Amino acid sequence: MGFIKTRDGNEIHYKDWGRGRPVLFIHGWPLNADAWEDQMKAVADAGYRAIAHDRRGHGRSSQPWEGYDFDTFADDLNDLIDALGLWDVVLVAHSMGGGELARYIGRHGTSRVSKAVLLSAIPPLMMRTPDNPEGVPAEVFDDIKDGILAERSQYWRDASAPFFGANRPGTKATQGNRDAFWFMAMQESVKAGVDCVTAFAETDFHEDLRAFDVPTLIVHGDDDQIVPIDATGRKSAQIIPNATFKVYEGSSHGIALVPGDKERFNADLLEFLGT
Repeated sequence: MGFIKTRDGNEIHYKDWGRGRPVLFIHGWPLNADAWEDQMKAVADAGYRAIAHDRRGHGRSSQPWEGYDFDTFADDLNDLIDALGLWDVVLVAHSMGGGELARYIGRHGTSRVSKAVLLSAIPPLMMRTPDNPEGVPAEVFDDIKDGILAERSQYWRDASAPFFGANRPGTKATQGNRDAFWFMAMQESVKAGVDCVTAFAETDFHEDLRAFDVPTLIVHGDDDQIVPIDATGRKSAQIIPNATFKVYEGSSHGIALVPGDKERFNADLLEFLGT
């Protein structure tokens, strides 16, 4: 556990567990590195080095007023990889973190990357447009911003239900899942929360995905109420050369934390790391 200094003077907090080939986890919004602890333990127990960081504006990292865009996030990730001297690294990203991973490859290439994993990830484009009719309507993102600004604590409590599919019959999501989501969300700054909505709604990652030239695993639940699979995971699987695409039937956005899905994903991740 520690901090690295970015090129613009901000501090990025990270966790660093185990020894071996590095696996770097990139969290979703509005979470932080703690969201990956189950996966970090699984890969560290299997003989890998597990690393996860808090994105700027989230968790224990700096909360600058500016820089909540994917070019900056990708450059922060590059600063972390440089500072820790990582090579042959496997990048694993959830949700908004998938945009960070994609833009990192688009801007910095894959010379230090051996594999990539996109879990419930936002690329290639979240917002509905004439060319992306499967996307999410713009007014949904406006409502999210309004909810954060109106009363963020209650907004996060409410948002935890669709995030984990807790509003579905027979859900395996727990109150603990929802409480953990709220706790992590409350550590994100309001400024970061609102600016990130704009970033993940509007940023187009098509060209970044075309730059992928490493083995890539894409995992997505077909009942994801946050990042619709038809606008994101299915399209990414068509764009990234030779990607492996796994659909989890009936699964929510919070695959890495929900009992049952978590264990399935951990097994798929370890299998992919070993291939």
